[in-house]
Amino acid sequence: MTPSIKNVSVEDYKSFLSHHGLKNIRTSKGHEVWCGAKLTRPVIFQTHIDPIPLFIIKSNLRTMGLTLNDLRDYLNSKN
Repeated sequence: MTPSIKNVSVEDYKSFLSHHGLKNIRTSKGHEVWCGAKLTRPVIFQTHIDPIPLFIIKSNLRTMGLTLNDLRDYLNSKN
């Protein structure tokens, strides 16, 4: 069963990306582009939409090779 992830703030998501070794390489017109050594393409999301929509999170997690469980575990450990 897929865990429910709702209302992930931009700051929490940035922290999650940094935790997994990604770096912000540029910000352009409200979009942040993050890259990592093992990624085949960058992770991109809009910073002016808070919380981040679930479909954006899922797409970026697939790019990173992670699951919703990984994000949920990180958010739970942070609290």
